[in-house]
Amino acid sequence: MNEMSMETHTHTIRLELVDEPGELFRALQPIADNGGNLLSIFHERGNITPRGHIPVEVDVEATPERFKEIVAGLRAEGINVVQAGAERYSESLTMILYGHLVDTGLSDTLKRIREETNTSITELSLSAPQGTHDISSARLRVATAMGEVDKTMQVVRQIADEKDLRVIEPHNIGGGNK
Repeated sequence: MNEMSMETHTHTIRLELVDEPGELFRALQPIADNGGNLLSIFHERGNITPRGHIPVEVDVEATPERFKEIVAGLRAEGINVVQAGAERYSESLTMILYGHLVDTGLSDTLKRIREETNTSITELSLSAPQGTHDISSARLRVATAMGEVDKTMQVVRQIADEKDLRVIEPHNIGGGNK
């Protein structure tokens, strides 16, 4: 191996796990088996994905070759790898969406934000005082890659326009952690 391929990097892996005993351990085994150094685990036990799974974010340190083996090992074990990459989320922002959130597909809105941006949804709270068929609001906190805040907000605005929703945006967009 050349010197460059021996260099370790921090990698973030986003997983969706079935809510059953032993699933987190099963997901960590391919990391250990393939020489990954576990740095942190963010296990969102209280949150459920639209598919009914538990989101887990794992930070590991590994060479690029070992990282590929880790991801392949996870997939071989049947672990749902949502995202695997070297860049950690470094900026966060909070916004409020307002309108017929449930009727226009809140799950679809969140899925599109995740898929069309380099963003992780870290917190969501929904308020529907008149019921889900009326106007509601959602407080949404997202973590995004460095330099991606403006793009993230552009995508959120576009989705909101399509669904006739309003966005209350954070101050100082693009200026670091919010």
